[in-house]
Amino acid sequence: MSAEGGSKAIVAALAANLGIAVAKFVAFAFTGSASMMAEGVHSIADSGNQGLLILGGKRSKRAETSRHPFGYGRERFFYAFIVAVVLFTVGALFSLYEGWHKINDPHDIEDPIWAFGVLAFGILLEGFSFRTAIKESNRTRGKQNWVSFIRRARAPELPVVILEDLAALIGLVLALICVALAVVTGDGVWDGVGSVAIGLLLAFVAVVLAIETKSMLIGESAIGEIEKKITAELESVEEIDRVIHLRTLHMGPEELLVAAKIAVARDDTAADVARAIDAAESRIRQAVPMARHIYIEPDLDRARTRPNNAG
Repeated sequence: MSAEGGSKAIVAALAANLGIAVAKFVAFAFTGSASMMAEGVHSIADSGNQGLLILGGKRSKRAETSRHPFGYGRERFFYAFIVAVVLFTVGALFSLYEGWHKINDPHDIEDPIWAFGVLAFGILLEGFSFRTAIKESNRTRGKQNWVSFIRRARAPELPVVILEDLAALIGLVLALICVALAVVTGDGVWDGVGSVAIGLLLAFVAVVLAIETKSMLIGESAIGEIEKKITAELESVEEIDRVIHLRTLHMGPEELLVAAKIAVARDDTAADVARAIDAAESRIRQAVPMARHIYIEPDLDRARTRPNNAG
């Protein structure tokens, strides 16, 4: 997944959320709607989240140091995890509290035309942001379904933006429905119900993001197709009989550590083995450019050289 595609989606989402947040708070000032307040806080949280993703992207590009010899690529995973925490604590919990307060002390919505206008405006802007994220994701998604794409993606930005935008669109629709019900029935409780529904939605998305980004923080291997390609490149070298085992680890979305133990012939010289390792590294880097750190350990193929004690 390209960092450029993720950056485009983040910028589009940031611009949309900042504009929507201002509009929502203006509408809240005129209407006193809890759903509008919850949606305004939701947009502020989303704007902060996009800022965190941009910060993580910049910090991940720092040069390697003696203390961090593999670089800072995982900064992007860390800030994506912080996004999930912010979405839960700021977005979900505040919306749930505001909804509970409004249900227990309902008030009529004043000047509902403001709420309807801002919600329609928000749906348009969020739709633009969501469309941008979908378009950029389709460049690398291939034939994967969306659930698989979000679960298998090693770059966190696009899955985060997609889930945030989807939650925002659903939240706007929920707010629109509940504000309309509050106006039609004259019962302000519906406004509180809308805020609670938005809070539960945000909590669900935050938990999904936290689970996925935690997995990346702990350390995930390359996807199966990439590992198969690396194995094929290793075994294409004449002096390498087979790959005994292969381990891969993402040091960042576009940085891969590769560690392999290869089987070589018993009568190969040190020069033969060194030449084979150099050739293997060159082929891997050409086939898988993200393989930045490659460690290859030669060994005898003990499974094939074990003496036959039968009989």
